[in-house]
Amino acid sequence: MIWAYAVSIWCSKKINMLRLSIVIITWKAKELLRRCLQSIYRETTQTLFDVILIDNASGDGTLEMLASEFPAVKVIRNAHNRGVAPARNQGLKIAEGEFILILDVDTEITKAALDKMVAFMNRHSTIGILGAKLFFGDGSVQDSCKRYPTVLTPFLRRLDFIPAVKHLPAYRYQTMADWNHDSTIEVDYLIGACQMIRRTVFSEIGYLDDKIFYGPEDIDFCLRARQADWKIVYYHEAEILHYHQRITRKLFSAITFKHISGLIYFFRKHHYLFSPPLPRTLLIPFPDAAKQNGFAPKPHAQKS
Repeated sequence: MIWAYAVSIWCSKKINMLRLSIVIITWKAKELLRRCLQSIYRETTQTLFDVILIDNASGDGTLEMLASEFPAVKVIRNAHNRGVAPARNQGLKIAEGEFILILDVDTEITKAALDKMVAFMNRHSTIGILGAKLFFGDGSVQDSCKRYPTVLTPFLRRLDFIPAVKHLPAYRYQTMADWNHDSTIEVDYLIGACQMIRRTVFSEIGYLDDKIFYGPEDIDFCLRARQADWKIVYYHEAEILHYHQRITRKLFSAITFKHISGLIYFFRKHHYLFSPPLPRTLLIPFPDAAKQNGFAPKPHAQKS
C-alpha cells in the first residue's frame, strides 16, 4: 500500500511538472503584448506552462494591463531599457520549465504551435533549439532560419529594399531564399523571435551574451549550441504569426548603431569575416519528418 501511494504521488508530480517557461520582453508594445498573451493561453492547452515578462520601462500602461488581465504572468520591471540579451537573461535565469521559449512580443500563437513544439522536442533529445514556421501579418512566410552571416550580410540586409539586392546569390544563400520552408530541417541558426530551448543547453553553454544589446545574440547562441553538438532545428508544422517590428532599418538611428556594434563584436568573438567556424548545414529533411513524408534521411553536415 505504501509503495502504491508513493508511486501515485510521483506520477502526480510528473504529470504536473512545469514543462514550458515562456520568456517575453516588451518595450512600449502594450496592444501587441495583449494579443500575444491571449494567443498563448488560447492555443496552449496540452502543456503546463508559465509566462515570464520583462518590461524594459515601457511606461505605456503595460504593467497595469498585466495586473488586471493576466495576473498569473510573472513580471520583472526594469527601470530603463536594458536591451534584448540582458533583459532576456533576467527571465531565463528564473525560468523553471524543462523547455524555455524565447518569444517576441509581436507574435501570435496559432494551431497549438507550442504544444506541437514541446511534443517534437520530447521525441528528439538531440535537439537543443527548435524554431517554428513564422508568417508575416500578410500571410507570407518569414525567413526565420538562416545560414551564418558574413561581414557582407549587414550591408545586404540594409539594402534589400532594392530588388536587385534580393536576387544576389550571396543574399539568397544566406537567407535560404530558394527553399520553400515547407519541411523540417537542421539549420545554422534560428532568429530570436521564437526559440524553444532545452534547459540542459543553458547548463552547458551559459545564457545569451550580455555584451550584445540588440543584434546577433540569437546567432551567437545557436552557434555556441552547435559547437556543443546540439542540433538547431526548424519545425515547419508549428505555425506562428510574427508582425516583425524591424527597428534597425534606419541607417543613422541609435538602435542601428547598437546593432552594428553587436555584429562587430560577434565577428571578433568568433574570429571570422567570411568563413564561419562551423560548416553550414544542408537542406536535408530532419529524420522524423523525413520518415513521415517518405524521404530517406541522409547524414547532416557535422562540425569539423
